[in-house]
Amino acid sequence: MSLRSTLVPLALSLAVAAALAGCSQSAPADAASAGKPAGFDLSRIDAPVTTFNVADLDPSIPACTDLNGHVNSKWLAANPVPGDRTSWGSFEVLGERSLAIQHAIVEQVAATQPAAGSIEAKLGDLWRTGMDQAAIDAVGLAPLQPALDEIAGLKDSAGIVGLLRERHAVGLGPVFSFGANADYKDSGTVIGYAGQGGLGLPEKGYYFDEDKAPVRAAYLEYIGKLLALSGVDGGEAAKQARAVLDFETRLARASLSRIELRDPAKRYNPVSADEANRITPNFDWNAFFDTLQVPAKAKFSLAQPEFFAEFDRMLVDTPVAAWQAYLRFHTLDAAAPYLATPFEEANFAFHSQALRGQKEMLPRWKRVLGVVNASMGEALGQLYVQAAFPPESKAQMQQLVQNLSAALKVRLENLDWMGEETKKRALEKWASFTPKIGYPDKWRSWDGLQTSGEGYLANVRAARAFNHRYMLDRIGKPVDRTEWGMTPQTVNAYYNSTRNEIVFPAAILQPPFFDPKADPALNYGGIGAVIGHEMMHGYDDSGSQFDAKGNFDLWWTPEDRKLFEERADRLVAQFDGYEALPGRHVKGRLTLGENIGDLGGLTVAYDAMRMALSRNPDADVVVDGMTQDQRFFANWATVWRRNFTENELRVRLETDPHAPANFRANGAPSNMPAFAQAFGCKAGDPMVREERVVIW
Repeated sequence: MSLRSTLVPLALSLAVAAALAGCSQSAPADAASAGKPAGFDLSRIDAPVTTFNVADLDPSIPACTDLNGHVNSKWLAANPVPGDRTSWGSFEVLGERSLAIQHAIVEQVAATQPAAGSIEAKLGDLWRTGMDQAAIDAVGLAPLQPALDEIAGLKDSAGIVGLLRERHAVGLGPVFSFGANADYKDSGTVIGYAGQGGLGLPEKGYYFDEDKAPVRAAYLEYIGKLLALSGVDGGEAAKQARAVLDFETRLARASLSRIELRDPAKRYNPVSADEANRITPNFDWNAFFDTLQVPAKAKFSLAQPEFFAEFDRMLVDTPVAAWQAYLRFHTLDAAAPYLATPFEEANFAFHSQALRGQKEMLPRWKRVLGVVNASMGEALGQLYVQAAFPPESKAQMQQLVQNLSAALKVRLENLDWMGEETKKRALEKWASFTPKIGYPDKWRSWDGLQTSGEGYLANVRAARAFNHRYMLDRIGKPVDRTEWGMTPQTVNAYYNSTRNEIVFPAAILQPPFFDPKADPALNYGGIGAVIGHEMMHGYDDSGSQFDAKGNFDLWWTPEDRKLFEERADRLVAQFDGYEALPGRHVKGRLTLGENIGDLGGLTVAYDAMRMALSRNPDADVVVDGMTQDQRFFANWATVWRRNFTENELRVRLETDPHAPANFRANGAPSNMPAFAQAFGCKAGDPMVREERVVIW
């Protein structure tokens, strides 16, 4: 559960995540050297910044009416969404700085002749082949043709099943997802997880809702265009496109919604391969695991069994031609960003332009850098932290985490609605939180990944297969708690329920979130609230069902759980009431976990700030005419300044577990007496809720 969403396609939430030339790839991160420039010239980095500034405040919009408008309206008006984006705000601006640093690193790596087999050599291969547009255009569809020919040669259900097994073995699995994660009931061991998938549209509702008909029409056109580009005759391409949409509609009908998938019980269904075969008699899981070479026959999770039962029926009652059309399209769709210009442009025209309202492509260097991050993100991160992360930032963050942790303990101990038995278990969970800051203590090895200076798609597929094998090889082994699920250069943070850990990558530890030179209010209202947010995911509607050891174990008494759910329902109702677009409201149930994180996290961050200021009264100062309390809430709002294209916002309302940013800026403070007191708000003001929501 992350602080903000980048809207990668939902399958199953799986926690998947060398020094310079001549150093060991597996060497531990060295805090003493992580902040050194490591030979990279970053002197020309000129990236925008967004920080709280009193000059941005809009006095015509009182804070008691609309905190977001008071703090952000002027900035938002002056910073519309760029043509090559679908959203623009604090996260994206900070992301630009991270990208600029990464760009400088890969350019300098690619310009050298690093040792063969080093991470620099492999990063350089990915970068150079990705940037060589002329070479990519010259080979056209040829790099993908063998995969398409294999699909064309399918003759029966047995052939389809065999192809599905082979594709899943190299990380290209269609129809459903399969990966590795900690066992929900034994969090120290990794097992395999199979889950629903196979859809090209963002969520099952897109296949049925009347208001999504224009999106379905655009998708149908895109399917046909991609098939035609691959050599299918125009009329036949249209026919196959309809078969693909019908195929996916059937899968969607058997799929669970995003809201339903918030329930851990709907993501975990442990079975043996023989038991799974009773659900899918036409798909042998023993043979599947033999092909993948994983020890999962005795136990794996086959979540959403109704979906798999429908998939199994489709293996025998759906014509081979329909399967071929489906597999051909998804093979093309997955590869299109790495193919010749017509394929890449068609992919952009639907997924980014029609669906999300993005007007123009990102510059090629940013697109390729995104692929480098997806392919070898931690390797690039190893160079990033050496070049750009000061060790003192990690030390100060550790102190902030300790302060937030102390404040959370006080709140848990003093809850008036929770019984002593449940409270004891809640405090056990508090005591077992594991914070990770900046970058991993141990870097993963890239030995065995083979790249070359020829073939962008080949390099991307090699990295995908390598990473997939790396993940599969964890099945049946103890959980490696040193691993990270995000790269250091990611502007985000997350909580992992099966490890009970909170993680803060290096790239988010910059203004407006964190500034070693800022007054306490800004840091507590920024990164302090982020720390609190991630801690509170351990106690949200989903995370609260995992115990101190990370096991799926409802540790509540029935009476206390009922009280929790009643309070959570009031937060659902609050966000259900927010109208994001005319007639389109936030889904309070979908966003509940993040809203609990915001409300509890901001409350705990405020408590921690007041505790810190009580120990150092000299720091409780007025700055630029604002008290520390006022600056605390103002910086919280600054973090959430964000514009969206209308299409992007529409997609997020259906798929994103995070509420739109303006409602996050206002939602939590409107429940806090400290906010009303800070700005002198009165009963009846829009930012003073008549019925406050209090959970943690």
